[in-house]
Amino acid sequence: MTSLPPRAGRRCHNAVNPLHSTVYFSPDLAKELAGVGIADPNAAYFASRGAAMGAVGAGTITATFYNFNHELVARHVPGVWQSATPDEVLQARLRAVDSTLRRLLGEDAVGSPEMVEAAGLALRATEACTRHSRPLYAAHADLPVPTEPHLAYWHAATLLREHRGDAHLTALLAAGLDPLEALVSHTATGKGTALRWVLATRGWTRTEWDAAVERLRTRGLLDADGKLTEAGTQLRRDLETETDRLDAAPYEHLGAEGVARLTELAGGFLMTAFAAGAFPGDLIG
Repeated sequence: MTSLPPRAGRRCHNAVNPLHSTVYFSPDLAKELAGVGIADPNAAYFASRGAAMGAVGAGTITATFYNFNHELVARHVPGVWQSATPDEVLQARLRAVDSTLRRLLGEDAVGSPEMVEAAGLALRATEACTRHSRPLYAAHADLPVPTEPHLAYWHAATLLREHRGDAHLTALLAAGLDPLEALVSHTATGKGTALRWVLATRGWTRTEWDAAVERLRTRGLLDADGKLTEAGTQLRRDLETETDRLDAAPYEHLGAEGVARLTELAGGFLMTAFAAGAFPGDLIG
């Protein structure tokens, strides 16, 4: 097997993962979930991402999602399962994925040979994913692979996303970053979710955010202006390197040529989705 160039797996993930995430910002998901009785945006997110695990309680969602305030989760879970069963949510989510990708990418791209190729490559990469200590990945891995190529591609992107995400939580724990410290330090890189979006969606208050900033300053990871110090920058770099190590198997299995091709295809789809307004303009920063 040809060895991969440095960070090739991470670059591939960064191209594949966002297309999975488009559904969470899509009005189609809100419409489909409202149709099964889930209208609150927070409840919709917890249900749509967590449904693969079954009708779990708030503790499981908080543990596996990591950076949400448990009080926010507990306001919606497990009550959300009284509105719709996990299977109903999964079916609604897949309908939303279908309409979202058709709208963002266009019918030509959805039905293209490139989509078929991307789905095949992404699914091949998932053959080397492992379930142990990866609850969100393992739950999604038990779901059937959709037959239509664009849905199969989204499914594979979901598996690759959650496989890396579960690994990243292991790295965060080892680094001693609690949920809010993880968000603060990521936002400080300039590549994380903007503060306004964190406070609006994760259930934390500005007071709690500021307290996390102070804890990171005490550790020497942030400076007086809230920017990453050299130590903080190194910590974030080390987190990504360790996540790369824990998530290497799918990309090593796919091989250098396959990874490069999947990155190229995924990047093209992603640019089309961005141009179609898949994400809010102020989401990152």
